[in-house]
Amino acid sequence: MTNDKVVETSFQAGQFAFASHLRDPTVNPAPIDIEDRRMAIYRDLIYNNIESFLSGGFPVLRSLMNDENWHQLVRGFVRDHRCQTPYFLEISQEFLLYLREGNANIPVDLPFILELAHYEWVELALDVSPEVLPEERLSKELKEGRCRSNYSESLLETRLQISPLAWRLNYNYPVHKIGLDYQPTEAPEQPSSLVVYRSPDEKIHFFESNAVTMRLLQLLEGGQRNAREALGKVALELEHPEPETLVSMGESIIQQLVDLSILYKV
Repeated sequence: MTNDKVVETSFQAGQFAFASHLRDPTVNPAPIDIEDRRMAIYRDLIYNNIESFLSGGFPVLRSLMNDENWHQLVRGFVRDHRCQTPYFLEISQEFLLYLREGNANIPVDLPFILELAHYEWVELALDVSPEVLPEERLSKELKEGRCRSNYSESLLETRLQISPLAWRLNYNYPVHKIGLDYQPTEAPEQPSSLVVYRSPDEKIHFFESNAVTMRLLQLLEGGQRNAREALGKVALELEHPEPETLVSMGESIIQQLVDLSILYKV
């Protein structure tokens, strides 16, 4: 082996020992040629930065765990997970992947942690998403005509599209209600359907939905149908005895989704 190869191997071994110690200082000793006072700076910097970012990204999850359980969870993430991205803003996504791998130290009395973590990650992902909202042509063209008798007809005949900043989500647990005062130990019989979205004011909101409305939004995806066609198909799938009645009832939901900037005109 040449001297260059020896130096390269020695350097790589040193880097590996350095990183291993930072990931799990209690198991992996620090490199012998680095003063512990200096190593402590790196140990604290790496862990505290990651822990602080996760605490900020998952505030509800953090509030439900005591310090010991939380730090065990974060230490496990730092020690065991191999991130696939160098971007700091994507640490939350990597943490979610770590939880999904099934090796995380999750308290048994918090069975909803994975879904709660996903819900909190969605809020961050939408907040930093580069997607742009469509122009609010629907509001300008239709809302001006609300006092006219043909407003309802115009709304139902309008081809609509879903905002690229509106995500349709289904959870076994009511993650939007979980907090210090509500921590279910079993999933309710009825799952929770939510639309989490970023509105024109750049704030993140959620809209509590149901299976029928979620199906309606799915049918409007891509902007190939108008509201009447989508509602008619829902009525057909439900085998509703009076389809036009369901269409009329569905108009108010369509209007609400328009007002929330979840739906836009194509």
